[in-house]
Amino acid sequence: MQYNSWLYLFPFLGASIILYYLIPVKRRWIGLLFSSLLFYILAMKNLVAVVLFTTATIYLGARTIEEFNEQFKLKKKELDRAARKELKSKITKKNRYVIALLCVINFGILFITKYFNFFGENINALFHALHISAQIPFLDIFLPLGISFYTLSAISYITDVARGVCKAEKNYFRLLLFLIFFPIITEGPISRYGQLGEELKAEHHFDYKQFCFGTQLIVWGLFQKVLLSDRVNMYVRAIFSNHEKYSGFPVIMAILLYTFQLYMDFAGCINIARGSAQLFGITLEENFKRPFFATSVNEFWRRWHITLGAWFKDYIFYPISLGTHFQKFSQNCRKHMNRYYAATIPGIFALFAVWFGNGIWHGAEWKYIIYGLYYYVIMVLGMLLEPAFVSFCSKLNIDRNASWYHTMQVVRTFILVNIGMLIFRSKDIKTAITMLGSVFQPWHGKSNFWQLAFNRGGLFKLDFLLIAFSVILLYFIGKKQENGHSIRELILAQPLPIRWAIYIIPIVLIIIAGAYGPGWGVADFIYAKF
Repeated sequence: MQYNSWLYLFPFLGASIILYYLIPVKRRWIGLLFSSLLFYILAMKNLVAVVLFTTATIYLGARTIEEFNEQFKLKKKELDRAARKELKSKITKKNRYVIALLCVINFGILFITKYFNFFGENINALFHALHISAQIPFLDIFLPLGISFYTLSAISYITDVARGVCKAEKNYFRLLLFLIFFPIITEGPISRYGQLGEELKAEHHFDYKQFCFGTQLIVWGLFQKVLLSDRVNMYVRAIFSNHEKYSGFPVIMAILLYTFQLYMDFAGCINIARGSAQLFGITLEENFKRPFFATSVNEFWRRWHITLGAWFKDYIFYPISLGTHFQKFSQNCRKHMNRYYAATIPGIFALFAVWFGNGIWHGAEWKYIIYGLYYYVIMVLGMLLEPAFVSFCSKLNIDRNASWYHTMQVVRTFILVNIGMLIFRSKDIKTAITMLGSVFQPWHGKSNFWQLAFNRGGLFKLDFLLIAFSVILLYFIGKKQENGHSIRELILAQPLPIRWAIYIIPIVLIIIAGAYGPGWGVADFIYAKF
């Protein structure tokens, strides 16, 4: 049941809202749990057992960790400083054992369902090269819905309990709701228990303004997905599936349109998810903050898939960079390097784990690992060359705060991101390199671009006009938001006729011009497969 389907929007979401507000306010979370379980069972049937098991492991693990911590609080008052420190060390070690066990169990499930065949295939290739007859079997396993997302949420919860960031949940079913809350299970955002868990516990009453805001987000998300993302999918799919036949401008357009498609698809899904939650009075974290206004790749990833980046920062980067051995390495760097490089070099090593993890999280293929490492290399080069760049600009009297320089940075970042998205979309690395090379070759096809778009891409000039108009609209909306304006507040401030026109026009466009029905290929949400 996809978020852009009529089945989700009307029978399912509508019935869930009615059920939610009919239940006494203190028990409304039970209505959400029922809807979420129904959503998951309809999608996965008996594979719901996997997420039930995951919930059971982290529920028991968190309760165990909290019991250890409570024992420490009770005993520490009776101990002197040395004994208290020793006891704290023992408790911390116990907590780490519990977390390690839970990581082995839950990442083990993720590994078997998502990565086993990938590693098995590569090990078999190595065995073949070494003339070893052993073979790792292929497992025909179905990937549980949202396992990449809820596994990260589960590990963040158990870690936060150990750190004292949040209390262990005493109700198994509340914890289950946190992991499988139906608006986030397909594509996130990746939530923390300290935020979403408390939202789900809160007693939400019907709020007309919040309901309007939720509806706005859903309509905007459908506009992004059904009207824009699925429309350009026709052309992108035609070029990428027969890339060897094309070069020059058609390939450039395919790369640019895929970046546009991916953003509209993912952001559209997140907006539908956030809007759906807001209908119940629940606020989900933002996952995008106008990433194409970024002036560097580093900034782009602070604005794109924000919750994934924050997870890697808090649970991979900081634990590595603040570890004992890493701190010793940092001290050695400070002895032998200037202040900038002494602070930068250690972070570069910790950053590798983040971007390797980011790449392989997206999928069990080498192209995703290269995709992650591509951004890692760009970021590392940017950090290492920053002092030389500052010196270069200073010698030439280049004002790095000038508007033209800012524009140049945005354009440069956009180009680099498009190359990354080319890797992401291509069948494999070889295809990505071939297509990137074909960009610099002239188009020698028998037809011009418009004939190609019509015949192969299934689009018309009116489609491209709609896409161009949408890009301009998105730019001005983004510009307003960059300047601190709330678009939704601005809409609510308009006179009633204008406000309703703003609501109705996108809905009419979605119904009339949406990319669905005869002649349009079915386009699933891209990130749902991760």
